[in-house]
Amino acid sequence: MLSNIKIYTSDKYWNRILTDLGANVVDSADVADVIFDDIEINAPISVDDLQGLILSQFNNNDIISDVFGRDVVLPELQRKIVVALYKNPNIQMRELKLAVGLSPDITTHSVENAIYQLRKTFGHDFILNENGGYKIGRV
Repeated sequence: MLSNIKIYTSDKYWNRILTDLGANVVDSADVADVIFDDIEINAPISVDDLQGLILSQFNNNDIISDVFGRDVVLPELQRKIVVALYKNPNIQMRELKLAVGLSPDITTHSVENAIYQLRKTFGHDFILNENGGYKIGRV
């Protein structure tokens, strides 16, 4: 899930951990999407929570423009969903919750409601669910 994000850290231990998790760790902050050193981590942390923190740090204005073909202002949760679906086609609901910064075991329906609102605004085919995997369809 982190392989599409360029992450920089100056810490050799975090570099090793992130690499082991499949992250795309780069050697320079200038080319990074996320500066891991700027993330405040309260140890101990689970892998799921760590991935959620990294994904929440990723600024994705260019992705929103790519998806819609123009600048669109979205509520934060909807924005995170669109970005997560763009980066991870066929993402399962559990991973989608992580990507937007929620616990995968949370019982709220906020993600489902946000998907409903996106479909209502941009058309039913905007977000597709195929075999349990969500992805961006047509705008």
